[in-house]
Amino acid sequence: MVNRRNQTRTMPKRATALLLTALTGLAACAMPSSGPSTGRIVSAGKAGNDVAANVQVIDLTDGAVQRTVSLQQRSGLLEQLGEVAPHGTIVEQGDVVEVSIWEAPPAVLYGATTGNGIGAMRAPGIPEQVVDTNGQISIPFVGKVRAAGRSPSEIAAEIEGRLHGKAHQPQVVVRLVGNAAANVTIVGDVASSRRMPLTPKGERLLDALASAGGARQPVGKVMVQITRGSQVASIPLETVIRDPRQNIRLAADDVVTLLSQPYSFTALGAVNHNAEIPFEGTGLSLAQALGRIGGLQDQRSDPKGVFIFRMEYAEAVGNDPILSTPRTDMPTVPVIYRVDMKNPSSLFLAQRFEIRNRDVLFVSNSPTADFQKFLGLLSQAAFSVTGIDSVVK
Repeated sequence: MVNRRNQTRTMPKRATALLLTALTGLAACAMPSSGPSTGRIVSAGKAGNDVAANVQVIDLTDGAVQRTVSLQQRSGLLEQLGEVAPHGTIVEQGDVVEVSIWEAPPAVLYGATTGNGIGAMRAPGIPEQVVDTNGQISIPFVGKVRAAGRSPSEIAAEIEGRLHGKAHQPQVVVRLVGNAAANVTIVGDVASSRRMPLTPKGERLLDALASAGGARQPVGKVMVQITRGSQVASIPLETVIRDPRQNIRLAADDVVTLLSQPYSFTALGAVNHNAEIPFEGTGLSLAQALGRIGGLQDQRSDPKGVFIFRMEYAEAVGNDPILSTPRTDMPTVPVIYRVDMKNPSSLFLAQRFEIRNRDVLFVSNSPTADFQKFLGLLSQAAFSVTGIDSVVK
């Protein structure tokens, strides 16, 4: 006959063993963490991984930094938008033109004289003409004259030709007074938003900003953005001032926008400050970014597991077959840069590597920290089971 007391004592021991086994498996599979481990991220770009075709993992070396620097230099306004010719004096629909007509004496058509009554006679009070929706203006004794798409001298020549036989040796001068068809719009963090007409002088970016009263914020905190058709290009205002090549000539219908501190990156994982961090238009290096978030957590972080997630230009992956991407038709590809902060040279690379807008800076947990969490779970489970066993006894 089985001793019931011994059976009662044996059952909690078996339950304890089974519970500890279940907790061990659960802890190994579902360890609490703020994100993927270093090993999981590094394996994301290896062959055989489900996401290997879409993600590139690149160690932050001198060559990788140099590629990103060269790509950043190619992202200026001149490189993205190119140079345009100065706006000509072609009259367009909506423009305002002034027409002046002189006759040699004796005037037979317009019959007006100059102030002293001697010399050429000027037609009185011809009002300024607005080019209508049909591209025409109306002149007394001449009628409708096509103006849109023509220069002032071409318009004047037609008016003179149509006055021959009506006026006595007519002379015509046409001047563009109001430019409604070729303007640049300046908005954003400027003193006064406005529309600036373009002239044959060829107004440049800083001319437009000066006409709007300049930036309301310090130059180092402002980005300037130009929208030209479907193209949008931006650059720090300080760069435009420092590099005359970036002070590009503006084209008709350009929209110039000043933005104050429009950039930010997100810090996650084993860092001292998890947050979205704004930064200035002048740029931010990786070393500065680490400083702004208080650096890595000594007790949690893996110094070899510092990663920057970004959508990178396809050229940044280099010519290495291991790093090449099959999606060459895409202008940008998902890239993960890995930084080994245990290597002293990485501190120099971090000073040269620029953080970009919407980058994600992630620091994974160290294996030691994860192991400590595992031991903590086992300890809690052991104490719980001991308590249960004590109650059963």
